[in-house]
Amino acid sequence: METAKRTMRDNAAIRWAMLVLLSGLTFSTYWFQDFMSGLKGLMFTELGFSSEEFGRIIGLTTFANLFGMIIVGGIILDKWGIRITGYVFGLLATLGASITAMAAAGFFGADKGTMLTMMIVGRILFGSGLEILCVLATRTIVKWFKGYELALAMAINIGFGRLGTALGIASSLDIAGGHVSPAVTFAATLIGFSLIMFIIYSFFDARIDKQNKELADMAAEDEEFKFGDLVKLVTNSSFIYITLLCVTFYAAVFPFIQYAPDLLINKFGFTEAMPATGVFSVGGSVTTGTIMVYVVIFLFALGFSVVPARLPSKQARRIFFVLIIASFSALVYSFRDILEVWFHNGSKTASLIPLGTIIFTPIFGNIVDKKGKAASLMILGSSLLIFGHLSLSVFNSVALAYMGLLSLGIAFALVPAAMWPSVAKIVPENRLGTAYATMFTVQNWGLGLFFWGLGAVLDWANRDHLEAIKNKQMMFDYTIPILVLVACGVISIFLAYKLKFHDKRQGYGLELPSGHKS
Repeated sequence: METAKRTMRDNAAIRWAMLVLLSGLTFSTYWFQDFMSGLKGLMFTELGFSSEEFGRIIGLTTFANLFGMIIVGGIILDKWGIRITGYVFGLLATLGASITAMAAAGFFGADKGTMLTMMIVGRILFGSGLEILCVLATRTIVKWFKGYELALAMAINIGFGRLGTALGIASSLDIAGGHVSPAVTFAATLIGFSLIMFIIYSFFDARIDKQNKELADMAAEDEEFKFGDLVKLVTNSSFIYITLLCVTFYAAVFPFIQYAPDLLINKFGFTEAMPATGVFSVGGSVTTGTIMVYVVIFLFALGFSVVPARLPSKQARRIFFVLIIASFSALVYSFRDILEVWFHNGSKTASLIPLGTIIFTPIFGNIVDKKGKAASLMILGSSLLIFGHLSLSVFNSVALAYMGLLSLGIAFALVPAAMWPSVAKIVPENRLGTAYATMFTVQNWGLGLFFWGLGAVLDWANRDHLEAIKNKQMMFDYTIPILVLVACGVISIFLAYKLKFHDKRQGYGLELPSGHKS
């Protein structure tokens, strides 16, 4: 026990610094995954890509993962460790992003067919690295935070990812400046910078492996992967239900985010481009201004969840909450004119979904650590998912649409904040790489189908009006595609109930706080 106390892992400042270095990959890969959402209209007008072709670019990002690439990566992670896995798949994601950027710039040819093909090739390579890097990040957080603030750390890492999504959606048109290529190049560059952050992290990772003899002994004893481990995993009823929940929930959120700005523009009359007045800039840059707004919101969210737990008394915590809420309210009030313009713009308003996760994921992660109730929170999050999609599909009220987007943001925070730490209770730590990889593989089947399928259904539902829509004489009707996502929410509630029931039988303690056992 004395040896364990001397490792870097037990130093809170180092632990959280490692989380920041690791979260660079999460931030940049989520940005690249989702930034095209804000460019759908521009890709339609500048490059001539239909909704189906746009959906194909997004959907085929998961292509290699449909055939076991993530499981291979998870096994590699369990066998070869965090550093080698991070180098290999980080470089793969960077290469894929670079090819996508070169294709958008016309490097391989300026005709539509060549650009479409090479952008898909780049996205497939990027996607092959993306999901394994997500597995790696989750597995690494368990390594540093198990027994400490595990759910909060995972929630903050997710928050970094959602910050990347929100900024990618909200600022992609600003960066594009009327052309698709600059936004793609910027997104690809971010991944290169985050890979450098991971290389810096890897030196600390090597050091803690040397410090922690117990961890090294465990790795030596259980290094060899056995097929029976995978069989045990996929026949565990709790793991089956949480994996299926992962699929249905994310299938109802991630694909929707790609189409949300276009839906708001087409159904509710939101603007596609920001007006010349009412924008916020820093140093003359609108993009920098947008980034600053989201970073400040993220910092406030961290303040809500991280600071109170470290204050000595209830009175001090109450005073802090009053001060931070007052400060946040004053900030919102001072920016009220700019926010009014933002919330009539398609891409800025669509970013309410990841914005909600930025605010709420660390808070819910802290609740899971302190109070538990993970399975119950997954049920609540799935219910909010249904309300959000019904608000945007069945009704035509702008006020209800705002409430729907916010409820989706809260749901998008609730379920992941409860789900990912729960996996660490169900699966032994030395097989978490394989477990998370299996979940991401199954998830990718659902995401691949829905990314492409929503675009195909959208074109089918509007098949008699596509030419008029292209000439801006009519708008896309999104009702049928979004109702499909409502069905995903209903299935998610059922799976969350089944998970809660089986946890009572198997005794993993999903309803208990972190560190407590049934």
